[in-house]
Amino acid sequence: MRGFVRFILLAVFALSLAIACSINDDSKSKNSDSVWLKVGGDGFQTRIVNNMLQIKAYSAMLGYLNAPSPFTEEGWLETGDLVESDGDYIRILGRQSEIINVGGEKVYPVEVENIIFSFDNVADVIVYGEKNLLVGNIVCAHVCLRQSEDKRAFIMRLKKFCQDKLQDYKIPIKVFISDKQLYTNRFKKDRGRYIQSCTK
Repeated sequence: MRGFVRFILLAVFALSLAIACSINDDSKSKNSDSVWLKVGGDGFQTRIVNNMLQIKAYSAMLGYLNAPSPFTEEGWLETGDLVESDGDYIRILGRQSEIINVGGEKVYPVEVENIIFSFDNVADVIVYGEKNLLVGNIVCAHVCLRQSEDKRAFIMRLKKFCQDKLQDYKIPIKVFISDKQLYTNRFKKDRGRYIQSCTK
C-alpha cells in the first residue's frame, strides 16, 4: 500500500520589503473559512496606525534605490494595506493606493470583486476607479465570463444582483466584458493598467 507524502500548508502574509510574516500556531485565522487572521511570527512585530498595517521585522530590507523610504523614523514598515481590527485579529480591506473615492465615500475594489465573483458565469473580475467630474471617481469593472453570453443581458443581470449586495455608490457604473487575462505575469491583479488607461 502506497503511503502519502506528509506536508504542511502554511499561509503567509508576504512583502518583498519584509520577506514573509507567517501565520503559525500563535498567528492564524479565526477558523477555516474566516478572513480574519493574526499576523506575526518570530522576529516580527505589528501595529495599526490610521487603519494601516505596519510591520517591524529583522528581515526587512532597507528600501528601494532612489525611492522614498517606506519606513517610519522608528523603523516601522508602512505596508500600504488598510485593515480592520477585532481584538488580536485583522481583516485586510485592500491597498490604500487602490481605494476609489466616490463622492467622499471609500470603495475597496476587493469588496466589490468578491461580490461579483459570487455571481454566476463570472470567471474573473477586476474593479478600479475612473475619474469623474461630478463625484471624483466612479466604479468600473472588467469581467471575464466562463461561457459566452449576450453582453447587454449579462451586464443588466449583474447590476441588478449588485443592487441587493452593495450600497449604490459601490455598484460599478461601467461594466466591460473582457477576453483578456486580468492579472500580470506574477498573477497579481493588473489594476494599474486599467487605472492608467482611464487617466490618459
